[in-house]
Amino acid sequence: MLDRRMEAQPKTVLVTGGSGFLGGWCIVELLQRGYRVRTTVRDLAREPEVRAAVESEAGAGADLSFFAANLTADDGWAEAIAGCDYVLHVASPFPPAQPKDPDELIVPAREGTLRVLRLALDAGVERVVVTSSVAAISGGASPDSGTLDEGDWTDLDNPGLSPYVRSKTIAERAAWDLVREAGAGKRLAVVNPGAILGPALSEDHSFSLAMVERLLKGVPGAPRVGFTIVDVRDVADLHIRAMTDLAAGGERFVAATEFLWMAEVAAVLRENLGAAAAKAPKRTLPDFLVRAMGLFDPGVRSITNQLGKKISYSSAKAESRLGWSPRPVEETVVECGRSIAGAGR
Repeated sequence: MLDRRMEAQPKTVLVTGGSGFLGGWCIVELLQRGYRVRTTVRDLAREPEVRAAVESEAGAGADLSFFAANLTADDGWAEAIAGCDYVLHVASPFPPAQPKDPDELIVPAREGTLRVLRLALDAGVERVVVTSSVAAISGGASPDSGTLDEGDWTDLDNPGLSPYVRSKTIAERAAWDLVREAGAGKRLAVVNPGAILGPALSEDHSFSLAMVERLLKGVPGAPRVGFTIVDVRDVADLHIRAMTDLAAGGERFVAATEFLWMAEVAAVLRENLGAAAAKAPKRTLPDFLVRAMGLFDPGVRSITNQLGKKISYSSAKAESRLGWSPRPVEETVVECGRSIAGAGR
């Protein structure tokens, strides 16, 4: 990758959803590499909070500016994008529980992505990197599907897909359709992360961080659910590589490392955090009990369709083409747990 610190005129990048976990770390990584950064938040009242979180890791000052914009409306987007060299479209709805109406997720995910992408192309942005998910690759896949990669797609005809999986798949498909129709395929790249963990920048925790927080606070046991984990800092790094590398144009990239069951995550926390993880569960809950708990807890209900499923992904493409090298999964889990438990980094 080019070293932006060597350029006389720093380039400007818009990061949508700067108040989010991944959005915040994308801002940190960009500032550390000498870019000027703009970010969108739904309410400018959040600027002091987001700025403070970012500045805990990177100096910002005048190199970071904020714009008010919402995925469901046009207001603010053109102003935020005008004059930008790149856009990282990270913002996307991710609720702690699945809504009854899938359109609550699908509409803002799809329309927000298309709105940002159209305006970016019209404004002459060099490249847009869209944050998708492995959900757009493996939705409906079975454990015997083998190792999945960028050539795999979620089958939208599968009636068992959750609203979140549908939203990520539909939004990514729509983005590729738009650039294809515009003859601008090389100006789009997509990153498909697994479950994103790592150090929290603030107390506003994402769904994946809330999972670790639950384990630390103590639960009766760990459900037989697992995730292919990736460090938030590595995902941010891959976004920047996909943004600047010519080889990334028109491509999607899986960002994932190892699969860990929640019981294994709990064990890593206990082994490394001492008293801070003393309440992390030591036993695995039977599936029927987890399903029963899901009747009363929407957060538990959202994972019951993943019970016992182990899906693996390959990040070989990102590693070979873009030189991406993610951290060991244990390091990610430990640093995530430390930041949540307040045990320091």
